[in-house]
Amino acid sequence: MRNLILSATLVTASLFGLSAHAEPIEAGKQYVELSNPVAVSKPGKIEVVELFWYGCGHCYQFESTINPWIEKLPEDVNFVRIPAMFGGMWNVHGQLFITLEAMKAEHKVHAAVFDAIHKQGKKLATPEEMADFLAVEGIDKDAFLKTYNSFGVKSQLEKAKKLGMAYQITGVPVMIVGGKYRFDIGSSGGPQQALQVADHLIAKERAAQ
Repeated sequence: MRNLILSATLVTASLFGLSAHAEPIEAGKQYVELSNPVAVSKPGKIEVVELFWYGCGHCYQFESTINPWIEKLPEDVNFVRIPAMFGGMWNVHGQLFITLEAMKAEHKVHAAVFDAIHKQGKKLATPEEMADFLAVEGIDKDAFLKTYNSFGVKSQLEKAKKLGMAYQITGVPVMIVGGKYRFDIGSSGGPQQALQVADHLIAKERAAQ
């Protein structure tokens, strides 16, 4: 938890004191190279992963920056969101996200969940509370509850936990490119700078193919 608090503090500092990169993007500075690379979900594609939590204020703020960038990614890039699992509400909200993904919910539903937590003060702490809220967004309550408790969702939940450990994350939002390179808003210097680092590493991966 201490690491998470420290990470959040660093991210907060970067969010309110943005500056452009004054030096080249290099390993050990803006990003770290994982000692044990993680296999990507779609071989042949350049994978970009964002690990997040619905309850994270910095993840919520990052949405307005990263979503337009995602929409413009080229065909050879596969963007994946994975919920971070640090126990408690992290896991509860992670299961919510995975359930919505399994139901192929539109992005506006994910945005509504973020808004519910950060603008409306909702906890969304139980499946029943989630189902009642999501019904307003057009998600069938019974279908949601059935999917939430399904074997498939539980399996994806365990997979997300293992990936978070493999990526050696200590806070969110954090990004991984190619299963090899990890960086966050704090290490990059700000939200826009994080995407510059992502673009740099995507180009690096493309050149290595």
